Amino acid sequence: MKTANHKIADLLSTRKTEKRKSFAVLLDPDKVNFSTFPTFLEYAAGHGVDFFFVGGSLITNYAIDQLISAIHQNTNIPAILFPGSSLHIDPSADAILLLSLISGRNADLLIGQHVIAAPLLKQSGIEVLPTGYLLIESGRLTTVSYISNTIPLPRDKPGIVACTALAGEFLGLKNIFLDAGSGAQFPVTAETIAAVRQAVDTPIIVGGGIDSYEKADNALNAGADVIVVGNGIEQNPDLLPEIAACVKAFNRKSDKILGRL
Repeated sequence: MKTANHKIADLLSTRKTEKRKSFAVLLDPDKVNFSTFPTFLEYAAGHGVDFFFVGGSLITNYAIDQLISAIHQNTNIPAILFPGSSLHIDPSADAILLLSLISGRNADLLIGQHVIAAPLLKQSGIEVLPTGYLLIESGRLTTVSYISNTIPLPRDKPGIVACTALAGEFLGLKNIFLDAGSGAQFPVTAETIAAVRQAVDTPIIVGGGIDSYEKADNALNAGADVIVVGNGIEQNPDLLPEIAACVKAFNRKSDKILGRL
């Protein structure tokens, strides 16, 4: 069994304390072209991607192990599982976002799948990142909403989202993930992110519908610690350097303000 560690958890906590932001690329095994994947990985590493999130709500082509192997062979970027179920766990990953869907009332995704996964996670020694997962209404039905059989939280009710996130923190969850879902029409609003930032002390991860520099900048300024982009990069490869530039610009500004330059 691997020795338990908190490497990525410590990194997220430290970067939050230092007011430094991170950029994560979400990789769906069903949508990866493995013939060009090494080139993409080098491209991502060259633009300063901090994390690869691996997974999705529905996976029909089980190639998670192959995908993680390629990440490890071509980069030093951590591969973090973003599982839709206990079937999506691979012990070769560096860590797992153990998602508890606290925005919904589906007991299987609150605790059921976690019970099934627990023995495997214990044996594997994967770093576990307990994460409160909140699905936010995004203007259209997304895959995660359909598969999870849950109703998203209203995008215009930041108070409800903030109270839900706070409850997750009180329950001991170490990260809060605000997700509008893959292919979202609208991203999580800056007002919602700001309300959650004021409510909790955990790192905040935000994804879904972030398809421009402006939207990424809005999320970062509102309090997001990690920006996640997946579907947008699949549709527009130029989005990756655009978001990376936004995160770097924010960090440079933060460094200057805090006298780190």
